[in-house]
Amino acid sequence: MTDAYIYDAVRSPRGKGRKDGSLHEVTSVALSAKVLNAVKERNNLAGHAVEDVIWGNVTQVGEQGGCLARSAVLLSDLDEHIPGLAINRFCASGMEAVNIAANQVKGGAGMGYIAGGVEMMGRVPMGSDGAAIAVDPSLAWKTYFVPQGISADIIATEYGFSRDEADALAVESQKRAAKAWEDKRFAKSIVTIRDQNGLPILDHDEYMRPGTDMQTLGALKASFKDMGEVMPGFDKLALMKYPHLERIEHIHHAGNSSGIVDGAAAVLIGNKEFGDKWGLKPRARIRATAKIGTDPTIMLTGPVPVTEKILKDSGMSISDIDLFEVNEAFAAVVLRFMQAFDVSPDKVNVNGGAIAMGHPLGATGAIIIGTLLDELERTGKGTGLATLCIASGMGAATIIERV
Repeated sequence: MTDAYIYDAVRSPRGKGRKDGSLHEVTSVALSAKVLNAVKERNNLAGHAVEDVIWGNVTQVGEQGGCLARSAVLLSDLDEHIPGLAINRFCASGMEAVNIAANQVKGGAGMGYIAGGVEMMGRVPMGSDGAAIAVDPSLAWKTYFVPQGISADIIATEYGFSRDEADALAVESQKRAAKAWEDKRFAKSIVTIRDQNGLPILDHDEYMRPGTDMQTLGALKASFKDMGEVMPGFDKLALMKYPHLERIEHIHHAGNSSGIVDGAAAVLIGNKEFGDKWGLKPRARIRATAKIGTDPTIMLTGPVPVTEKILKDSGMSISDIDLFEVNEAFAAVVLRFMQAFDVSPDKVNVNGGAIAMGHPLGATGAIIIGTLLDELERTGKGTGLATLCIASGMGAATIIERV
């Protein structure tokens, strides 16, 4: 087995996933192509430079349907002889693309890959592709399916997290993201998105609300209370699975859950020979990758068991990790991770997360790997772990070491 290195990581800014969002007029394939072009230009790649483009996107319907990866290659300035593979592991699609590419390199199936993902949530609404676990009664009943927001509230109830704790984490995410932008910590990775005339469309994460405070969040109504308690009564179904709970405490709302946004990200991965060929210096080694299945009802606890798995597989302990990126799908997901491993908040999502900047489903896994790498370099630290919870009960993780 050979080592797999990260040579570059880029991302678009995250635009509001609404009709008035700055990226709304950019198609999924166009945004993907712009990010691929950035990788090509920044690293002076030419010809059949990489073995494949592996691209994650979750809602694979309409303009995000077909093999979006191949479509993006053809629209980009990459050589047409480079193929494309579209994958879907829900929220971890971008990370899984990176992990697959790394393991292909480690196994000798090509010297270099571009991996990442895209999601234009304002153009292709989440859930518009349908999903058997949600719409097939036989599967939904077997798995005690409930929407993710209720799953997050089950985590809060099961592990004792209050509304104030969730809101405090959200406020901190906003503060950290604002500070990171103020200090230009994302400057190395951000690609300004321009129109066909070269004029800038978006050069910053526009979803952020840096003025958010506890009072602001305290005024928001719990988003999943009605669907849990009234119509169609998902709480009753969940309590059949977890009868030890007297009731489900609904603490999540728009302010302490991840934002709906548009965005794309890419990571350039290769072995040593790839770097030598293109005159590139490796920035980090991908030490380990992991994925796991978990309880499909509570659904979002995957970061804990997948972290246990990746640490065991790589012969490491939690104390060996300097920094963590834990996707802020919902506040309770991150609170549970820190509780389970007794990790200091000072090591987790130090530049904010998806609560502040948004969660473009298919891209987020690649985004947080790039963010982790940038922060390791900025602070001179050595090792980082990125992980995400995943719909229908899964978890994924990646450990990188700075070189």
